[in-house]
Amino acid sequence: MRRLLPLLAAVCLLAGAASAGTFSFSADSMTGAMTKGRERVILDGNAVVVSDSMTIRADRIELYGEDFRYADCSGNVSMVDGDRGLRLTTARLLYDREDKLSKLSGPSVMEDRQSGVVVKGDYIEHDDKRDIALIQINVRILKDDIVCRSEFARYDRGANTLELSGSPYVKKGSDEYRASLISVNLDTEDIVLDGSVSGTVSSAEGDDDQEAQPPQTEPGPATPDVQEPSAPDGGVESTP
Repeated sequence: MRRLLPLLAAVCLLAGAASAGTFSFSADSMTGAMTKGRERVILDGNAVVVSDSMTIRADRIELYGEDFRYADCSGNVSMVDGDRGLRLTTARLLYDREDKLSKLSGPSVMEDRQSGVVVKGDYIEHDDKRDIALIQINVRILKDDIVCRSEFARYDRGANTLELSGSPYVKKGSDEYRASLISVNLDTEDIVLDGSVSGTVSSAEGDDDQEAQPPQTEPGPATPDVQEPSAPDGGVESTP
């Protein structure tokens, strides 16, 4: 059963007056220090931190820094921002409450439910103030029938655009694109290629079959057979 310790209640009261915004937290167990300027709290088991519209859950969360500015989370980490329609899952998360900066390490996923975009990578850094995410290593980005792969990506949530580099590849439907740098507008689905451009564009389904077939014509009326008249008996057939 989750225990709410007296120290936890005291920390919550202190954090409530913090300039970074109000927050609360809970866990199965907790250890920590309350010295001003050296605050440090470790939450173990079913750890939860709620800061404004952000809710973080993990097996272990360490809060430290002045006014508990930082949250270092590990083990089955999830972060949900209901106001912004964001959900992040990762192996480890470092969150800065003051700068609204999230750093995800290990296989990570960011779901942008407002835009219908799913971002995957081994490192994701999301700047909530600028509304920009930087993704590195094994990058995968999905939206509708658009699939993107690269080693580096910049996702601008405000403009709903992508910049891909590091062997970028984009597939839209059955079309495929490769270049040194690829930019994608996720609203218009426009794709811009720059440097060492290559790609494969498929024709519309059924066009080839239609072009290969000869045109059909309506059958005309049947033509009666005409026989040449035969020469009379004993006569000689004239030659024209």
